[in-house]
Amino acid sequence: MKNIFITGGAGYVGSILVPKLLAKGYRVTVLDLMIYGKEVLPEHPQLNAVKGDIRDQDLLRTLLAGQDAVIHLACISNDPSFELNPTLGKSINLDAFEPMVQIAKELGVQRFIYASSSSVYGIKEEPNVHEGMELEPLTDYSKFKALCEEILAKYQSVDFTTVTIRPATVCGYGPRLRLDLSVNILTNLAVNKGEITVFGGEQKRPNIHIQDMTDLYCMLLELPKEKIAGKIYNAGYENHTIAEIAQMVKNVIGDQVKITTTPTNDHRSYHISSEKIKNEIGFVARHTIEDAVRDLKTEFDKGNIPNSLTDDKYFNVKLMQHVELQ
Repeated sequence: MKNIFITGGAGYVGSILVPKLLAKGYRVTVLDLMIYGKEVLPEHPQLNAVKGDIRDQDLLRTLLAGQDAVIHLACISNDPSFELNPTLGKSINLDAFEPMVQIAKELGVQRFIYASSSSVYGIKEEPNVHEGMELEPLTDYSKFKALCEEILAKYQSVDFTTVTIRPATVCGYGPRLRLDLSVNILTNLAVNKGEITVFGGEQKRPNIHIQDMTDLYCMLLELPKEKIAGKIYNAGYENHTIAEIAQMVKNVIGDQVKITTTPTNDHRSYHISSEKIKNEIGFVARHTIEDAVRDLKTEFDKGNIPNSLTDDKYFNVKLMQHVELQ
C-alpha cells in the first residue's frame, strides 16, 4: 500500500501523522476543512492537501480513486464542540460516514482504519474496561462514534479490511496543537500561570502520547490484513487520576507550580485496558505522560506556542464559534 487518504489530516493527530507517513515513503492525500490553516502540514511533493468537506460525495469519488488505504480522523471532536452545533456534528460524525465507506469500497480501497473513541464505553465500575464489554455511550458524540463502528463492521470483507481504534485522550505536542485536552491543559496552566486547578481529582482519565498514537496508525498500514481484519482495539497508555496527572506535570515543570483542588459535580471516570492490542499485534505505548509534558515544555520554552491562554486556535470550541461552520 502506497497511497494513503487521511480525512482530518490537518488536525491535531494528523499534523504528526502526515509527516511520519511521508518520511516512510507513502503518497498522502489529506482532505480537511483546514479551519486551523494549511500551514500545519509540510510542503512535500508526495502530499496532496485538499481543502474540502467529507460530506461532498463527488469530491470523495475524485480523491478516493486510486487510494490503497483510508485513515478516517475527521470529526467534530469532543463533547463540548459537538454540543455547540448538534446538527453539524451529526452531519459530519454520522451522516457522512456510510457514504464514504461505500465509496471507498466501490473504488477498490483495500483498508479502512477508523478513529473511534474510548468514550463509547460510558462510565464503567470495572477496573479494566475491555473491548468485549457493552457500549454505553453517554453523549451524542460518543453514540455516533459507536454507530459508525457498527456501520463499518458491515463492510468488512476479504478485499476490504476494516479496523476500529478506540483511543484514549491524546496528549503531547503537535504543530496543530490542542490545549483543551487534560494533560495539555494542565501543562499550559503550570507553565504559564504557575498554578493548576484540579476539579475533584479522583476521576481517572486514560491518555496516549501523540507519537504512540501516530505510530499505531503507521503500524496498522503495515500489518498483514489477516491480523487486523474486522478488529476493534482500545489504545492507551496507563489510567491515572486527574490528581496524579497534575502531580506528574508539577514534577516536570517544577516545585514552584501550585496545585489547588476544588470540589466538582463531574465525577465521570474513564479507564481502558490495552491488553488486547498488546497481545494480538504487539502494540505497546512507549511514551509516558511525563514525556508529553516535557515535549510541551520544550516548545513553550522555544516560544513556539504563543498566546497559549488566549488564542482561540488552541481550543476547538472557541475556534468553532469563530469560523461558524455549517
